[in-house]
Amino acid sequence: MKFGVREICNVVFKAKSDVVIGKKTFKKNQPVLYIDTAKTSTMEGAATTVYAQGGRGNTRLIAWEGEKTLTFTVEDALLSPLGFAILSGAGLFGQATGLDELAVVHVHTTTTTTISEVDGALVVDLSGALSDSEAVDATAPIFIMEAEDDGSLSGDMIGGTFNVNANVISGLASGSAGDMVFVDYYITKTEEVVDEMQIDEEHFAGYYYVEADTLFRRQSDGVDMPAILTFPNVKIQSNFTFTMASTGDPSTFTFTMDAFPGYTIFDKTKKVLCVMQIINADEPTKAGTTVMGHLDSEEIDSADDGRTTDAGDSE
Repeated sequence: MKFGVREICNVVFKAKSDVVIGKKTFKKNQPVLYIDTAKTSTMEGAATTVYAQGGRGNTRLIAWEGEKTLTFTVEDALLSPLGFAILSGAGLFGQATGLDELAVVHVHTTTTTTISEVDGALVVDLSGALSDSEAVDATAPIFIMEAEDDGSLSGDMIGGTFNVNANVISGLASGSAGDMVFVDYYITKTEEVVDEMQIDEEHFAGYYYVEADTLFRRQSDGVDMPAILTFPNVKIQSNFTFTMASTGDPSTFTFTMDAFPGYTIFDKTKKVLCVMQIINADEPTKAGTTVMGHLDSEEIDSADDGRTTDAGDSE
């Protein structure tokens, strides 16, 4: 059988052990992240070769190979907060559910508007720029800068002792009604509407059990055969690049995974870097010993998936 490969992989990351990401706890072998929007997926193997050389011309006589490496790379077109936390090792705050008291988060905001006069006092009314659920935080820094008619900043600050009431800032010490200003301030939101990803110097991307499914096309009749790649122990590299530009292609997000020897869920006797399965019902099964089997005599560790499986039962 010969086949061609041209399809990307759908990938699932499963926890190697119990892990907490944000406010969610994932049990061992529980799916953590699905990628079904990948643009490319690449598996690359490499090894180091050294040679014994001698004789006339110092020709190569014998070769030794070692230091085998396997790298699996997935380029995703879209990224979720959870996916970014897995990729970068970032802490994830937010996504609160069912909490009696929600944490308050400060969000930086800017608005270009004009000064108004109310009851003889100069004010900046931001209520039209904010929703009913948003509020200017009077305890956070507030800066009001004079602006030109086109919105560009003049560099002059408007001072004063600012007070905030119903998203209206009062206490301006200078300026005139109708002057255009640029306001730099913070609003407050609850954690249930904010996904906050915190990158620090101590945390990095972790280890996962990865399964990827794709299609291999058979040469003889053009039939697409399901193919499953299993990487029992990968370490995600913590490198990432965000390209934020208004021209060109949108940014993609690359998960580069170094494969390490590991046991599959179904075989604890042999460590592998990767298992590749091509489901081909039209041809006889090839000879060999599977590392993904499940014999009737086997008892899968119930801690692996949270279920209880009695010996003698096959699933």
